[in-house]
Amino acid sequence: MQPAAAQMLSADDFFARVRERLTLDVPAGLTDPNVIPRRGDHDADPVMAKIAAVRPVRPAAVLVPVVERDEPMVLLTQRSAHLPDHAGQISFPGGKIDSGDANPQVAALREAEEEIGLDRDHIEPLGYLDLYMTTRGYRIVPLIARVKPGFTLKLNTSEVDAAFEVPLNFVMELKNHQRHSRDWEGITRHYYAIPYGERYIWGVTAGILRNLYDRIYQ
Repeated sequence: MQPAAAQMLSADDFFARVRERLTLDVPAGLTDPNVIPRRGDHDADPVMAKIAAVRPVRPAAVLVPVVERDEPMVLLTQRSAHLPDHAGQISFPGGKIDSGDANPQVAALREAEEEIGLDRDHIEPLGYLDLYMTTRGYRIVPLIARVKPGFTLKLNTSEVDAAFEVPLNFVMELKNHQRHSRDWEGITRHYYAIPYGERYIWGVTAGILRNLYDRIYQ
């Protein structure tokens, strides 16, 4: 499918395609260090797979909330500026999978409620994207979810400075997916970026959106 055609998906068509192509089966390799996930920071920079492979395995989950509006929107957050890691970056609600979480879905919903106060009554989980491995060893399960409008957010300001929506059509337009680079711990690192106005979506968040494009729009 051509990128321009991808923008023509309605909300109903998008959610139907997600249900058709994704499942809620936990991806293989979430906790197994012998399984190297196909997707991750190494999508844009293959050498990162070797670095990530020697890191401790850190299971995590994020919610990819797609709000069912006339034009479907992706709900994103901006991490607090004072956080020790990834301060100020654009991200999905989410975090590590705790021992008390029955599965990645539970973890993603819990984190979304804790971080931005997104009530579970507004969320319909649809399916997992591919397991995403980061350079620091996190193995992230992205949960695609349909979010009903009418919700009220309450931000946990110790973790999140802002929450905002970006048109799904924009982040699924292939021409908006850029390849950037920067120095990281003495090496040049390459990664995906999707600038949107004053917002700079990059790294893991942009990589997960790229995986969403590959799984749903290809």
